[in-house]
Amino acid sequence: MKEVFNMNDIADAKRISDEIDESVSTEVMSQGSRRFEILQKGIRRAAGKAIADFNMIEDGDVIMVCMSGGADSYTMLETLRYLQTVAPVNFELIAVNLDQKQPGFPEHILPQYFESIGVRYKIVEEDTYSIVIDKIAPGKTTCSLCSRLRRAILYRTAKEIGATKIALGHHRDDILHTFMLNMFYGGKIKTMPAKLIADDGQNIVIRPLAYCREPDIKKYAAAMQFPIIPCNLCGSQPNLQRQAMREMMNQWEKTNPLWIKSMFTAMGNITPSHMLDRSLFNFDNFKMEPPKESEGDILFDRDDKLDAGQNVVQFL
Repeated sequence: MKEVFNMNDIADAKRISDEIDESVSTEVMSQGSRRFEILQKGIRRAAGKAIADFNMIEDGDVIMVCMSGGADSYTMLETLRYLQTVAPVNFELIAVNLDQKQPGFPEHILPQYFESIGVRYKIVEEDTYSIVIDKIAPGKTTCSLCSRLRRAILYRTAKEIGATKIALGHHRDDILHTFMLNMFYGGKIKTMPAKLIADDGQNIVIRPLAYCREPDIKKYAAAMQFPIIPCNLCGSQPNLQRQAMREMMNQWEKTNPLWIKSMFTAMGNITPSHMLDRSLFNFDNFKMEPPKESEGDILFDRDDKLDAGQNVVQFL
């Protein structure tokens, strides 16, 4: 596990990601292929680095792995199971699925899958679907209320099973979309953190796939042949604002992939004194320092490397 959790060679991680981009087509690859090996290694390394960077997992942790039946949650569970075998710390995994009683939900799929791979699991049955349908007008997005109900149940379940951490399957693209939504619609520089104290103040939430790209996860899930459960069973309308962010980011990726990598890196490379948030930096009480050699404030100087289209940051 030391190779995964202590990976400091960002250049190597970027090389693997670029190799995936060049070598992995939209076709489903075979698990024994070189392309699959590169893809799997990239996901495992990215997850391991995120876990190490944010100290997500500690010795003795009991991780409640939230399983929706989508590509993200399957990939998260499979990756955490691998990391269990190579980690320098011991931790347990408990897969948890919340059956919200949506019409047509194939309730047999996840238990069968958990039993086939020998992972400990718990199925929580709560009819939140009827509550949401009763409260939300037809045609309106139900995701917000559904999400609040789901979080409360998962927080309670974590306590019941003795979990010390709750793992969610959000990935790099989810974090970027949320960042853009908050900026364009909420007037905030804010996103999904890789690790946080939950709303109830009693649970720690982690996102092991925070550094993983959505396209890689989808390709990996297809190659692994996970029994994916559709995410539209509730009949909710799509979140049009989030979809707009997705389309905008996809266009940027086509124009210049480095924009997306740089934007993601920027979220972990903030200079409060060069922002406008007075709660993060004391603009009222500047303190003069003794004279020192300086070329002045060079933050906004043009950089020859930028003009030449070269990469001047180390990407996550």
